[in-house]
Amino acid sequence: MTTNPISATAISELSRRFAGPLLQSGDDGYDDARQIWNGSADRRPGLIARCTGVQDVLSAVRFAKAHDLLTAVRGGGHSIPGHSVCDDGLMIDLSLMTAIRVDPRFRTAVAQPGLKWGGFDRETHAFGLATPGGYVSTTGIAGLTLGGGIGWLGRKYGLTCDNLISADVIVADGELVHASEDENPELFWGLRGGGGNFGIVTAFEYQLHALDSVLGGAVVYRGDRLAEVLPQFRDFALAAPRELTTLALIITAPERAPYPPDMRGQSALFVGVCFAGPAEDGQAVLDDLRSVAKPDLDLVKEMSYPRLQSMLDDGPGWGLPWYEKASFADVITDEALDILVTRWSARTSPRTQLYMQQMGGRIADVGEDDTPFSNRDTQFVYMMMNGWELGEDPRPHVAWARETWAALQPHSKRGVYVNFDSDDDETRVQATYGPKYQRLSEIKAQYDPGNLFRLNQNILPATADVTVAASGSV
Repeated sequence: MTTNPISATAISELSRRFAGPLLQSGDDGYDDARQIWNGSADRRPGLIARCTGVQDVLSAVRFAKAHDLLTAVRGGGHSIPGHSVCDDGLMIDLSLMTAIRVDPRFRTAVAQPGLKWGGFDRETHAFGLATPGGYVSTTGIAGLTLGGGIGWLGRKYGLTCDNLISADVIVADGELVHASEDENPELFWGLRGGGGNFGIVTAFEYQLHALDSVLGGAVVYRGDRLAEVLPQFRDFALAAPRELTTLALIITAPERAPYPPDMRGQSALFVGVCFAGPAEDGQAVLDDLRSVAKPDLDLVKEMSYPRLQSMLDDGPGWGLPWYEKASFADVITDEALDILVTRWSARTSPRTQLYMQQMGGRIADVGEDDTPFSNRDTQFVYMMMNGWELGEDPRPHVAWARETWAALQPHSKRGVYVNFDSDDDETRVQATYGPKYQRLSEIKAQYDPGNLFRLNQNILPATADVTVAASGSV
């Protein structure tokens, strides 16, 4: 259903109960507020509601529902498919809500949805504590948590969503509900991997773990050694203890230190490591890899966990266009490694990247049905990430990622890690959740029967007429 544009009178009425800025095209700050990490999502909302607290979020959700607005929800703004922003409709911007409260006695933290992992880690690190985040500090806590949360500490402490204790959620009817194992447990189940389908979380409560420093960094290999080193890395990673998480990344080495001049601008295999245990134990484990595949550059050292979390921040730049595809893999086969090497040689951009992210350990300890997050028993996630310059034709770069993904499908499992994929058609989402999709659909029908929150990896309500989903413009 399409509605008429909202009148200035209606926006004026909203402004009387809204504390934060309400921005429209032409207003100061509008263009900055609408920009998100993925520059390929260059969209212009009709209205940006920059929330400063829970009451602002309540007002914005009720406004969106009353006027049948296409509604985007922005937390950290790092949505790969660009779901954080929309054309013409309402963008509910949570980026000003960044408060966090740490309770060192009970090792918990309560944080608002606009906070990014860099800010979260700084505050928890002050008490020698941490919870699993992702791989960079510029990602928002909200989207990562709701999609599952694979990261450096996953093999030791589980996914981010496994460390969620409770959440305050504003659902589609404009009411605030609390979700935990004891209160609204079905909603709480759905939040841990079901994405932003069920409402807007205004407070996340996390379990923290004692962690100050880690053995982190990377061992780096020249690109002409890919075929030699990749199988050795795979075998090493599969045998590694759960204290160690690895991330293998095929890149074009940046034109800067610590890369030596003859490596800059050339292909490289970057094997990032995080050992969440005694540093001497970690060095002994990594020596097993060094002995079979001597690095061309060894950047591993003991460092604070926040420093490790920011190690890759200078990679994908904010506001540049990107396209990503991803798949799970039980074991990276020799054939899959050959495909990776071949597809890398056909890359289309200096910003092309291929990832192999390790799972296992504590992630696999949690039951498959305990959360919506699927494929817990898998060992790796592949990701094909391609970027291009603003104004450049994206089609060859998107095609490269899709063709690489397709070539790897015979060596991949069903579904996708929802935080890592630019495509989100209904069939793909259903395949990701498998038998759990019906349960998620029933939760969706209870809390968002009209599919107001549909700019996400969307789960359709079980009983609603989805043709009435929000689609109006400001």
